[in-house]
Amino acid sequence: MQPIEFQPIGLIHSGYKEKFGIPRQPGLVHSVGATLELLPPYGNRESVRGLEMASHIWLLFLFSACVDKGWSPTVRPPRLGGNQRIGVFATRSPFRPNPIGLSPVRLEGIRFEGDRVLLDISGADLLDQTPVFDIKPYLPYSDRIDSATFELAERIELLDLPVRFSEQAEHLCNEYERRRREPLRRQVEDLLRCDPRPAYQKKQADRIYGIRLHDLNIRWSIDQDQIHVLEILPHTD
Repeated sequence: MQPIEFQPIGLIHSGYKEKFGIPRQPGLVHSVGATLELLPPYGNRESVRGLEMASHIWLLFLFSACVDKGWSPTVRPPRLGGNQRIGVFATRSPFRPNPIGLSPVRLEGIRFEGDRVLLDISGADLLDQTPVFDIKPYLPYSDRIDSATFELAERIELLDLPVRFSEQAEHLCNEYERRRREPLRRQVEDLLRCDPRPAYQKKQADRIYGIRLHDLNIRWSIDQDQIHVLEILPHTD
């Protein structure tokens, strides 16, 4: 069979600037919004006519940060502690023969700015500048299967811990929310409760981690009682 080429129809603009810290599944964090900008010649009003009637859409996208990483027939899912291998096709690992992802997201609105067509979305698990190959409306009567099961992942796993902000982090959140109209405090809380730590590091209570969100670096740690937001600083290259 001849190779098949696909052209991106759009690019994601997201507050997630690096892979670490992005929710491992869509729909876990709605407080961090994103925008899908359609590219020419797909970015025209006619191509999205009627899409405003959908509350949710499917996005077919490229795991762009993993294109050159290769793949393996088996992977170690974080949900299994990172020490048990299962087949790649039994996981949602980005390290696949074809690094293609599929996510359902909420369509918050469609904007037209000059020649630009912008789809505002929430619940996305997509890195900034992710190429998108296709959009399809989510159909509740067929896309939702109430009887579906998957024994390895039957429920959402979130940390049920309080999130404590240092005085500096609290002050920056207040200033950022005032200037940027972003619910930064809630965004940080939602992301950290998803527990982005690698499985093999979850017993290292004294370890300090960093997440890049928007134009900020967030330093944090977790112990058995709470999540500590130690410091939030502007990102510098």
